[in-house]
Amino acid sequence: MEKKLPIGIDSFVKMRKNDFFYVDKSLFIKELLQNWGEVNLFTRPRRFGKTLNMSMLKSFFETGSDKTLFDGLKITEEKELCEKYMGKFPVISISLKGVDRLSFEAARDALANIIGKEAMRFQFLLESERLSETEKKSFQRLILVNTKSEANFDMSDSTLFDSMQILSFLLEKHFGQKVIILIDEYDVPLDKAYQHGYYDEMVSLIRNFLGNALKTNDSLYFAVLTGCLRISKESIFTGLNNLNVMTMSDPYFSDCFGFTEEEVVSLLQYYGLEDYHDVVKDWYDGYQFGNTSVYCPWDVLKHVQKLLRDKEAEPENYWANTSGNDLIYRLLQKASQSTKNDIEQLINGESIIKSIRQELTYREVEDSIDNIWSVLYSTGYLTCIKKIPRKKMELKLPNREVRELFIDLVNDWFRESTRKDGDRIHRFCMAFSEGNVKTIQEMLDAYLWNSISVRDTAVRRNMKENFYHGMLLGLLQSQADWSIRSNAETGEGYSDISIETPEKTGIVIEVKYAEDGNLEKACKEALKQIEEKKYALGLERKGMRKMLRYGISFYEKECMVVLAKHEEDYSK
Repeated sequence: MEKKLPIGIDSFVKMRKNDFFYVDKSLFIKELLQNWGEVNLFTRPRRFGKTLNMSMLKSFFETGSDKTLFDGLKITEEKELCEKYMGKFPVISISLKGVDRLSFEAARDALANIIGKEAMRFQFLLESERLSETEKKSFQRLILVNTKSEANFDMSDSTLFDSMQILSFLLEKHFGQKVIILIDEYDVPLDKAYQHGYYDEMVSLIRNFLGNALKTNDSLYFAVLTGCLRISKESIFTGLNNLNVMTMSDPYFSDCFGFTEEEVVSLLQYYGLEDYHDVVKDWYDGYQFGNTSVYCPWDVLKHVQKLLRDKEAEPENYWANTSGNDLIYRLLQKASQSTKNDIEQLINGESIIKSIRQELTYREVEDSIDNIWSVLYSTGYLTCIKKIPRKKMELKLPNREVRELFIDLVNDWFRESTRKDGDRIHRFCMAFSEGNVKTIQEMLDAYLWNSISVRDTAVRRNMKENFYHGMLLGLLQSQADWSIRSNAETGEGYSDISIETPEKTGIVIEVKYAEDGNLEKACKEALKQIEEKKYALGLERKGMRKMLRYGISFYEKECMVVLAKHEEDYSK
C-alpha cells in the first residue's frame, strides 16, 4: 500500500509509527551539532516544517525515546554521532503557539499552563533519590493545580519566570546530564500581544522567561527556538550573547526546512504524479533559503492529496488560506502611490529593491511602511533573488500562489476603499443604467489610475480579465437594490456580469483584456460574444423591459467602454 500523506501531521513519532510518507530531514541534526550554538534561533515562514523538525529533535535526543523511529533515515549512517548523542539528554519541549489570548492575564495563564503540562511529564522527579525534599518542593510549585481559576496551574510570577531554569536544574541533577530546551513558535505571544494591546507587559514576561531559561541557566546544554520573525535582541534577548540566528537569507541549514526540488520530484514519482511537476513548480516553488530554491511543503502535500482524488484538479491557494492576511491589508491601507507602484510591479512578475531589517520589534513593524516589506519577506510573501550591499535585497513574489493571493487581496481592498465614497459610486452605477458611456469611461479611468493593474506577459489572459472583472464587480455591487450575478448562465453561455434593476433594466457586461493594447478591437470582440452567446436572452425572459449591452476592455491602466448600438426598448 502507498504511504499515507502527512497532511497536518507535525509529530515525528506519529509520522514514523503510522506509515506516513516522510521527507527525510534527519541530517538537520548533524548540521545542528556541527554548527554549534548554545542558543539557536531558526526563522522560517509558517507551514515549512518547523514544528515537525522540533519534534524530530526531541525524539532523537531525549532519554528513553524510541531509537527505531530513525531506522532507514540518513542520520543513522552517522554511527559515531548517534552513539554519542542519540537518547542521551533530558529534553524540555514546549510550543508558545497557544499563548494567543485577548488579554495579558489570559495569555500569562496560558503560558503557565504550557509550562505546567510540560513539567507534568517529569513527575518521576518527586520520587528521585537524587533530589532533596526542598528541590522536590520547588518542582511541586511548577505543577500545583489551581481549582479556583481558569488557569490550570497556580504559578506565581517569580515561579513562572524561573520555571525553565528550575526544571532544567532538577532534570540535570536527576539524570547527571545537562538539558536540551526546544521552544517552538517563540514569537507568537508577542504578535498576539501587539494585536490586542498588551505588548509591553508581554515583552517584560517573555524577556524574564527566556532570559532565565537561556542566559543564566547553568544546566543548559543547548537550546533551539523557532518562529516566523526575528524579534529584536534588545526587546526580549537583552544580555543574551550566545544567540546563534539562522534566517532564510543565511547559506546554512538551507535545505532543512521546506521541500527541495529533488524531494518534490521523488514525492511526485512515488504517487505516480510526475506529469504534474511543472504545475506544482509554477505554483508552489520559488522560496529562496540561502542558495537553495524551496517549495512550500503544505502546498505540495495538499495538492498531491487533491490530485490523487481528481487528476483534473486545479491548483489552489492552500498556504495562503491557512491564516489571516491582515498584514497585506494593513500595507494596502497605508499605501502611497509609490507603494502601489511597488505592489503593481510585484504582481506583474517584476522585482523591487528594498532595505530589509531582519531584526525588529513588533512596534517597529508599522512605524514605517519600509518595515512592512521586511515582515512580508520574513513571513514568506516575498523572496530574495539577490542580496545588495547595505542590507538591501531584490525581492519578488515567490510563485503563482502568492501572486494570486495578492491579486485577490487587492480586489478586496479596492472594493472596501471605494465603497467609502458612496455618492461617487452611486453616480458610477447609475451611469450604467442610463447608458451614459462618457461618465462610465471617465470614472473608470480615475479608479484605474488609483488602483493596481496586471500587465505581466507571463500571466494568462483570462487571469488578467478576472482581475479587472473583480474590480468592476466590486464597484457595481455597492448598488444594494440591484440583482447582480457574476459568470451566471444567461443564454447559451456565461456572461461576465449581468444586472437586473428595480426599473426592469437589464444590463449585460463582457470584460476583455486587450493583449495587444487595441482597446477598440477588444470591445468589439466583447459585444460580438454577447450577441453570439445570447447573453441577454435570460434577462429578457425575466421581464427586463430595457436591455443594455456593454463591452469593456482594459489594458494596464487604460480602458474603453462601448455600448451596443442596437439597444432595444422591450416596453413597446
